[in-house]
Amino acid sequence: MTAVTKAFGYVRVSGKGQVDGDGFARQEAAIRSYAKANGIDLVRIYREEGVSGTTEVRPALADMLVSLEQNGHGIKLVIIEKLDRLARDLMVQEAIVHDLRKGGFSLVSALEGADLLEDDASRKLIRQVFGAIAEYDKAMTVAKLRAARERKKAATGSCEGRKAFTKETLPEGVRTALEETRRLRKVNPGQRQMSFTEVAQRLNDMGLHTVQGKAYSAANLMRMWKMHHKLL
Repeated sequence: MTAVTKAFGYVRVSGKGQVDGDGFARQEAAIRSYAKANGIDLVRIYREEGVSGTTEVRPALADMLVSLEQNGHGIKLVIIEKLDRLARDLMVQEAIVHDLRKGGFSLVSALEGADLLEDDASRKLIRQVFGAIAEYDKAMTVAKLRAARERKKAATGSCEGRKAFTKETLPEGVRTALEETRRLRKVNPGQRQMSFTEVAQRLNDMGLHTVQGKAYSAANLMRMWKMHHKLL
């Protein structure tokens, strides 16, 4: 009897506002459809919530890679909807691909075809073309948003920036980071207060990241603390 191939799925949306949208549902439907059509047992789908496609800081991706490498379940296949869900930035995409290849795993795009980690020149070219297109789309989106802001500023003399969170809109990841910051900076008898630099490193080690998907630094942590710690 032929053994059934097992696989993990990986889905990602880039903005906190997209977490409750149809992005996850669409991606999961494509992955499940591919798995069913090809007789694959989809064991689990890892969800990356509100993480930019231009960063390698991926808590769900890291969790999936650890599971692939350490759990002894024999799963060697990862299914994504399409390559820009893995990453938009070509360099980040190639870095993740390198990690998967190094571990001897296979990557399949439900909409773009079979194993995308093959060594042959044609497959590598296709992967890089898809990545370059996604990278261009992302760059143009950013450029158009910037142009729109400049046009509004020129027309009205002002342009709203990022608004501060309220207690109701404070993202869970930010709340966790703030709570950890408060805990780590609490001064106990005989102890010195941890610096924001030290706390930022602890948050990064925990896999936490800013709402923009970036690693914490002393500067952005101090800014976030000043603006939002009273919401706890």
